Amino acid sequence: MAEVTYERHAGPQAAGQLDAFLPAYEEVYVEPPYCEGPRDVADFIDHYQAQTQRPGFRLVLARDGGEVVGFTFGYYLTPDTHWWKNLQDVELPDAFTRETGERTFVIIELAVRKPWRQQGIAAALHARLLEGLDVERVTLTMRPEPEAAPAQAAYEAWGYRKVGVSHPWEEAPYYDCMVRELR
Repeated sequence: MAEVTYERHAGPQAAGQLDAFLPAYEEVYVEPPYCEGPRDVADFIDHYQAQTQRPGFRLVLARDGGEVVGFTFGYYLTPDTHWWKNLQDVELPDAFTRETGERTFVIIELAVRKPWRQQGIAAALHARLLEGLDVERVTLTMRPEPEAAPAQAAYEAWGYRKVGVSHPWEEAPYYDCMVRELR
């Protein structure tokens, strides 16, 4: 393995990087608990193209000798977000859920291919994604199944805490909604 390098892309430039990391996405998300197939990948592609248009969108790729071995991306939550309305088991106060478009950054994906796990790549991707952000907090959702326990442990070590259970759309699985306060 060569030395892992990291590159950050924003907005339209990030949209053009989909082909670079899509094979890594397919490899990671075919694993349990996700078990994604071709339809899921097609939905991901559609969603990704729309997400790159969101305010503050940024993507970070980890490459080993040019090959993408991990990726992460996210954007700012806008005032009209439904992010907090997806919570099923808790009603958070308006002061917590109010968004300004610059208050909260949401991490949509953070994934590392299996052969490169447990090497600090996820932590490096996470740090580079958040580098230079001037937000109060970061949020993300993660699957609660036992297969996701290593990710859960990493998020907790990075300062995230669970604030509720999210169910973002009718056919979606349930996710743990996590928040990390930055200031």
